[in-house]
Amino acid sequence: METSKPELKLIQMSDVEAEEVSWLWYPFIPYGKLTIIQGDPGDGKTIFVLNAAAKLSKGISLDTGLQSEEPINIIYQTAEDGLADTVKPRLEGAGADCSKIHVIDESDKSLSMVDERVEQAIIRTGAKLLIMDPLQAYLGGGMDMNRANEARDMTKKLGALAEKYKCAIILIGHMNKASGNKAAYRGMGSIDFYAVARSVLLVGRIEGEPELRAIVQIKNNLSAFGHSKAFRLSEEGFEWIGDYEITADEVLGGIAPKANKQEKAIALLRELAEDHNMIPSNEAVELAKEEDISKRTLEIAKNELGIKARRINNTWYWILKENE
Repeated sequence: METSKPELKLIQMSDVEAEEVSWLWYPFIPYGKLTIIQGDPGDGKTIFVLNAAAKLSKGISLDTGLQSEEPINIIYQTAEDGLADTVKPRLEGAGADCSKIHVIDESDKSLSMVDERVEQAIIRTGAKLLIMDPLQAYLGGGMDMNRANEARDMTKKLGALAEKYKCAIILIGHMNKASGNKAAYRGMGSIDFYAVARSVLLVGRIEGEPELRAIVQIKNNLSAFGHSKAFRLSEEGFEWIGDYEITADEVLGGIAPKANKQEKAIALLRELAEDHNMIPSNEAVELAKEEDISKRTLEIAKNELGIKARRINNTWYWILKENE
């Protein structure tokens, strides 16, 4: 039987209304798009996401840019952790409003990315964030994750759902064991998962710091790459640290990061304070640049040291120490 050919439909770009990308966490997690968070098992991907979700359920910020003006509804699907003995205690420990966090019941039938219940749940809850953990568990029984056409088709459908409802969708994925490969190719399954996602974050251990975990953005199609972040996992629980100087290569290769740039920036400002009461801000930035320290990192160090800025004759100065 001959199949009917699809009708040609053209979209004239003059008829398309331009929109700005909106963000759940700038520039890491966009609304209306797919984000992948990947890393080795046990490195803290799920704990990080649950802590972020807990804060968002109350409209509280975990990091600069990671907040909503009001609490949001969240759908969290997990195929690895028990809801009663693992997920609920973690959410409560993180201070979540559990009435804002929903789970699609899979007791009758397992869920897949393209299951119609996903769209129904987004509509019913008004969820602004959907999390699937791990993505490998939500492919459906007949799908081969290593076949590019199948991977792309499934993730495109999920991406269309994200765009339709302006919902941020996070897929948490395990890494494969191919050491030395680029981060893009270490995500399990077809590279097309990586291709369809607009943002990809790598979570991994920091060599020489057993309690620390890094978050490094390894793909961003929508803006400039975000600054790497870090958090601590200890017996006391989860602790957000924020900006951290580390690269994806250092995380993947188990290489201790170079001297922390923020510590270098603090040392530079203290050294300048030995000889100067104040310094033009642009001069401080240039000196930092020579030491491979970014303006952003220098600003963080400045704030940590409590250094104030003052405008004198149309020039901004940093007051390194007050006159005695």
